[in-house]
Amino acid sequence: MFDVTVLWDLDDEPGGNVQHIAEHDLSKEEVESVLLNPDNETDLSHSSGSPVTFGWTDTGRHIIVVWEVANDDPRMIYPITAYEVPPSRS
Repeated sequence: MFDVTVLWDLDDEPGGNVQHIAEHDLSKEEVESVLLNPDNETDLSHSSGSPVTFGWTDTGRHIIVVWEVANDDPRMIYPITAYEVPPSRS
């Protein structure tokens, strides 16, 4: 994704997106490294219909990030959750 801002809740906000990804042992930096890489695959979640992006973090973990568009212009996205997944075999 180009020219995009990733929106985060406060680090200590209960139930916020930072806390949620931390439950999956991920950092904001890992999530952003996947979201902001234009080479990563983005699709729609089969269960929620939300956009999802798959990719390798800068720390070498393959994750999926579930997110939503918060604003179109300027483009802002809000990560909902992220967790480690096996890489696809394609």
